[in-house]
Amino acid sequence: MMDDSAVQLPALGCLELRSHAQRGRGVFTQQAIAKGTLIHISPVLVFSQAEYSEHGKHTCLDHYTYCWKGSTFALALGLGSMFNHEPSGLENVGFVRDMDQALIKYVALRDIPAGDELCICYGLNVWFDIVSDEVHGDEADRSPPEAADDFLSSIQL
Repeated sequence: MMDDSAVQLPALGCLELRSHAQRGRGVFTQQAIAKGTLIHISPVLVFSQAEYSEHGKHTCLDHYTYCWKGSTFALALGLGSMFNHEPSGLENVGFVRDMDQALIKYVALRDIPAGDELCICYGLNVWFDIVSDEVHGDEADRSPPEAADDFLSSIQL
């Protein structure tokens, strides 16, 4: 059952939707974003397993769904479906699924310079050829996946 309490939806005025030459549309920042900043909160539409099996997986929506509780799938609304992929350890944005409120919260995993594309990791089994941008900044500034997971687990929902 979904929690019906009000949810504040902070908005960063520096985000924009732009085209990437190989990846298509994606989310970019016009200003630097500090590590730990809540970037976006996306409400989701949850598909029952039957809806997904009979309809959703046969449409382009399948490319924008997240695994959800009870073997269901959720479609992220807002910018949530527009973040492109970077392999694990290269992503600059992490996400936390809030199952009770049917939300996904996106947080900066490290300092992100102005002009960068905001990318999440879709996981290991992607359905497309991976196109990764050049590494920005010093490799030492990048959190290893374990540190990113620890950081995300510390976020208050």
